[in-house]
Formats: sequence, structure tokens, C-alpha cells
Amino acid sequence: MTSNEQADPRVLGRLKSVDGQGTVVIQDRFAAAVDTVWKALTDKTELAHWLGDFTGDLTAGRTHHSRFHASGAEGDSRIDACEAPNHFRVTRIEDTGEDGNVIDATLKADGGDTILAVTQSHLPVRWIAAFGAGLQIHVEDLGLHLAGKERSQSDARMDALVPLYEEQGVTEG
Repeated sequence: MTSNEQADPRVLGRLKSVDGQGTVVIQDRFAAAVDTVWKALTDKTELAHWLGDFTGDLTAGRTHHSRFHASGAEGDSRIDACEAPNHFRVTRIEDTGEDGNVIDATLKADGGDTILAVTQSHLPVRWIAAFGAGLQIHVEDLGLHLAGKERSQSDARMDALVPLYEEQGVTEG
């Protein structure tokens, strides 16, 4: 285990099934101003430190290509909404050209802190625990980045988190 790895067994997310589609909802608090968290979520240079590499235009209505550090997942997405510094929504574009999963994020100031709520929807229910663990790892890595630390060891975190999300189960609605 590295010094920056998250050993915390807490589960940040809830798993839901809505009309046969999986949804992950995660909320966390960061000891950083909303503008700082917003920049970490929307600036290519900041994103490269903790989430992945992004090419293309990161503005509303435009598409970009990304490759995530933690999972190696790669593909194109469209920015559906970008309302600085409080909300953005991104839709993955499948290889078929159809819309895929959706990430919707809301930031809210609470004193000097920021509360981040992230919902990832339109996911296969059979893999929802892995999506929950993966999204939590990204949120944890954001927190590490904001604290000036390196990303976690994502494989070890997945091994620890997937069983916790499986145990939690999926609620309807």
C-alpha cells in the first residue's frame, strides 16, 4: 500500500436500478472552494493529474476524447451542460454513435468546503457494483489531487470496494 492509497472502507455511493438501467449516486465533501474543485473537474491540465488525458473541446455541445488513468477506459463523450462553477453533464458516445452512460455532477459551496454530487446513469445493472467502485475511486482521486497527493492504487481500491458495493445491493427507483 502506498502512503496516499485510500484504506478507508467507507462506501460513498448508492446503487439504483431505474427502468432496468443502473445508476450510481455518490456524494463527497472537499476542503476546497467551489472554483478550485470546478477547475479540477473541467481543466485538461488538472484532469491529466488525477483522472485522465482529454483531447478536444471541453465546452457545452462539443465532443472530446478521454482515456482514464485508473481503468484505461477510452472513448468519446459529449458535454451536454457546463454551467460554471456548479453543474456539468457528459454523455458517453458509444462506438455505434448512440448515447451511452451519462455523468451528471453538481457542486455546492458549504462554508469554505465544496459538496460534490455525481450521478452516473444508463449503466448495465449486472456491472453496477464495479461502476460504483470505479466512480468512487475517481472521486477519491479528485480529493487526493485537491490535497496535493498522487492518485490511489486503483486496482487495490477496486479489489476492496467492489465487494462492499456488491454487499450493499441495488435499490429500485
